[in-house]
Amino acid sequence: MRKTLFFILFITSIPLTYAQQLDYFPERNEVWKEKLAKDYRIDKAALSNAVAFAEANEYSGSRDLRIAILKGFEREPFHEILGPTKKRGGPAGMILKDGYIIAKWGDTKRVDMTFSVTKSFLSTMAGLALDKKLIANIDDKVGTYIWDGTFDGKHNSKISWEHLLQQNSDWSGQLWGGKDWADRPPREGSLDDWKYRKLNEPGTVMEYNDVRVNVLAYSLTHLWRKPLPQVLKDEIMDPIGASTTWRWHGYKKAWTEIDGMNMKSVTGGGHSGAGLFISAEDMARFGLLFLNNGVWNKKRLLSNEWIEKAITPSKPNVNYGYMWWLNKKGKRHWDGLSENIYYAAGFGGNFIVVDNEKNLVIVTRWLEPSKIGAFMKKVNAAF
Repeated sequence: MRKTLFFILFITSIPLTYAQQLDYFPERNEVWKEKLAKDYRIDKAALSNAVAFAEANEYSGSRDLRIAILKGFEREPFHEILGPTKKRGGPAGMILKDGYIIAKWGDTKRVDMTFSVTKSFLSTMAGLALDKKLIANIDDKVGTYIWDGTFDGKHNSKISWEHLLQQNSDWSGQLWGGKDWADRPPREGSLDDWKYRKLNEPGTVMEYNDVRVNVLAYSLTHLWRKPLPQVLKDEIMDPIGASTTWRWHGYKKAWTEIDGMNMKSVTGGGHSGAGLFISAEDMARFGLLFLNNGVWNKKRLLSNEWIEKAITPSKPNVNYGYMWWLNKKGKRHWDGLSENIYYAAGFGGNFIVVDNEKNLVIVTRWLEPSKIGAFMKKVNAAF
């Protein structure tokens, strides 16, 4: 009896990110294997209802994303398109169970902008750097690695890698034509109020801000000493069998010199253009890697330790980790769904959702963003 009790306690104490072991990983260019709802005793009607909901609730913004971007961020002073954009397709998505497709809709091979979903890919570049000891400690001050003036000053010198990853650095400055204070300014106050405000101590207040995210991308580019798309390709996308169609762009003028070579510094989003352009299927592969705790077909690509850190709530915002959103009980909680769900989210309704408890990866594109909670409830009702 004592041995049985110990075993139960041991199993229930294992973090969720250690609990999944998948045996199916789609090869590059193969037809992704599918299973029927009945194979998992899933309610077929409820699953079909979830898919129909995603198809019926397309993002209301223009399919010309240049127009949608300018409209969506029109209140930002000096906002302009600085990088590539692309007209989008219609609603599309996939639901994977144990790696197998159990539902899909729309054109899952179409390459579209993915906006802030890019941030979860960017944070993974930091995770790889930590795993490979290019970063000694996530709490190290970034200025000890990037000493070109980007982190000079009383405030910026306090900023650690973790502060940048959790978006609570309050880094102050400008990069590639973007000013930190002009990116998603408060609803109250005026330009002078925003520009001359008192800075928050790093680690105390989360502020979603693409300029600061791009500072992280810039810093990681100098850390790796090569373009981040190359790092992503070599370390993640090729090993998981992703297609050759995805692209990761930066702003047109975002060039930096490293070791005597000009390199493009990419963005962590697309609200001024650029970011990751990718298909739903390649997004699903990325989600599947995280569902399986950083292991793809028995080959470890990311450490368990990194994934645990990435999905640990930050102190200022219980719903945010290292550029992954967390379904904890906070302002962004999806009522009735597991608190262990985490997800990447981008402008226009782009999502990669990882549900360890049900062994699911859900990718949905161009879903009206306010409808994601209702959609997830409908998916959940099928199980």
